[in-house]
Amino acid sequence: MRKTFSLLALLFTAFAFAQIGDSPTMVDPIRWSHHVEKISDTEYDLVVKATIEKEWHLYSQHNPDGASLPIEFWSEQADSLFTFEGKALESPTEKAYNDTFKKEEIFFSHHAMLKQRIKLKDANTNNVEITIYGQACKEACIQLEETFKLDLSKATTDIEPMPVAKVGENHEESTDTDGDKKKSKGLWMVFFLSFLGGFAALLTPCVFPMIPMTVSFFMKQSKSKAAGIKNAIVYGLSIIAIYVAIGSLVTGVFGADAMNEFSTSVEFNLAFFLILIVFAFSFLGGFEIMLPSSWGTKVDEGVDKKGGYVGIFLMALALAIVSFSCTLPIVGTALAASASTGGIGPIISMLGFSIALALPFTLFAMFPGWLNAMPKSGGWLNTVKVFLGFLELAFAFKFLSNADLVLDLHWFEREAFIAIWIAVFGALAFYLFGKIKLPHDDDSTRISVGRFSLGLIALAFTLYLIPGMFGAPLKLISGFPPPLKYAESPYGVGFSKRSNGGSATKKVLPEGAHLGPHDIVSFEDYDLGMAYAKKVNKPVMIDFTGKACVNCRKMEDYVWADPKVLNVLDNDIVLISLYVDYKEKLPKEEQYTSEITGKKIRTVGNKWSEFQTVRYKTNTQPYYVLLNQNEEELNTPYAYNSDVKAFYNWLKEGVSKH
Repeated sequence: MRKTFSLLALLFTAFAFAQIGDSPTMVDPIRWSHHVEKISDTEYDLVVKATIEKEWHLYSQHNPDGASLPIEFWSEQADSLFTFEGKALESPTEKAYNDTFKKEEIFFSHHAMLKQRIKLKDANTNNVEITIYGQACKEACIQLEETFKLDLSKATTDIEPMPVAKVGENHEESTDTDGDKKKSKGLWMVFFLSFLGGFAALLTPCVFPMIPMTVSFFMKQSKSKAAGIKNAIVYGLSIIAIYVAIGSLVTGVFGADAMNEFSTSVEFNLAFFLILIVFAFSFLGGFEIMLPSSWGTKVDEGVDKKGGYVGIFLMALALAIVSFSCTLPIVGTALAASASTGGIGPIISMLGFSIALALPFTLFAMFPGWLNAMPKSGGWLNTVKVFLGFLELAFAFKFLSNADLVLDLHWFEREAFIAIWIAVFGALAFYLFGKIKLPHDDDSTRISVGRFSLGLIALAFTLYLIPGMFGAPLKLISGFPPPLKYAESPYGVGFSKRSNGGSATKKVLPEGAHLGPHDIVSFEDYDLGMAYAKKVNKPVMIDFTGKACVNCRKMEDYVWADPKVLNVLDNDIVLISLYVDYKEKLPKEEQYTSEITGKKIRTVGNKWSEFQTVRYKTNTQPYYVLLNQNEEELNTPYAYNSDVKAFYNWLKEGVSKH
């Protein structure tokens, strides 16, 4: 039967994939092969290869928590016959930002290869079973489960090398233009933000006064205007080379993908939270971050001795060292921001930063007359530095929030985040209005029009944040604070998601039900939901869904939220949401091996996936079925289609036939 399902999937591929689920079909976009390599008498590598249908994605083991489901190796025999030796090695992956999960996802396209090492407890063991779980998505998502029966006595001693991607390259056969566009867009954004960071670094006390000093040096050293222009260009290129080398070093040390993996880890986020706090207090005047003075002295001596292009390069290096206390916080933040892009993100970041930093030095050295129009150094430079310090302080708490979200601790919820931002930007407004003095400020009582204008903007932004404490969505900063539901009062102050008394919805929940998306009364058990539907004489909508199903969330967020649709879901039907990726174990007595698919049904998700496959001959999510109390279909089931009108008409058609 399993082969029949696979054949059906292949026959339908040519015309059904454009609109998955237009009719009930089994979709099988992944074709597996495997072999075993012998490493020693007790160590073996299971080599799994996947051929992936066009436009489908298979998600990596390293896909971040809270996104699509990663590949996972599992076996009932683990710990009794053998142990898994760490994570599997993977062939090159791709990345794209998922707007629904607000995360950078890691996946395979077209082909995947994984090597999972196992270590036997008894060298005489010849047969083991290993199952691979995962998820593949296109317009719809399917849950994957493939069991490999390994005869270790037939293992090969020929070791197949893992494919390796060059830094910054996608999978060599990838043609996913959407993924390429998103990656390119992400790198351009990194470049642009880092470019702005470079200009911000220019307006700090460590850098800005260096411009006229540098111009003066070139005017004295260059024998002609042409020589001065050439030297200025070499100087600018040297600055760019130094900072790009830093980005290359970060990429080389940590690897092309490591920064992306770090960005989703608790340790990385906590480390950068602490680092940015240090940077912020440095900018606010608490202390200076300095390199040893001897470094600058040695470089200056080198400039005097070497001369020529080498001397110009050393002069650029001297700028980097002298300005270290002002540029390090910005460089560090730029590198952290580039982490989520992975690949060559740090290099692109430093390229943008260094071009902005080098450009004024080069232009003023080429055209020294422009210096007359340049503003003079003064207290405003410290104001810029302090302003950047407040921004560093605010952004630091985004990393703390990320760590809390990953661990799901609820120690740093939405209200706490917004309260801190109100305090930070409120203090910034008071500072800009001259009501707060910090260590390096002068005693001037006057403030410039520019500083006053920035103060007004900071004050307005602070006032904008205040309603967020009471449940306002704050769309201007969407993605920075924790989501609305990750809060002490997810429905606003004074309201809670309770089934009786003191709630905004005041819904009394039937036994076994809970409040689902948009507070729709929902069942996650088929039998309980059907029993309730018979009691209240309403039709049933079965919602085959997944906790890590992107398009399931899109349907809920954009289609179910429509007032007309929500009214039907809330009042005219009984909703039964069956999660096919729910990992809760079934009681031992309820676990079994499917006679239809041959798969072992161990979890609640396995149970509902099997139910969907057997009854409706499809395995994609989202998938919606309208039934009467006799479990008869009221109309044709509905697959993923985000047209609100089409979904509403489908609902009304089914309800009218009840």
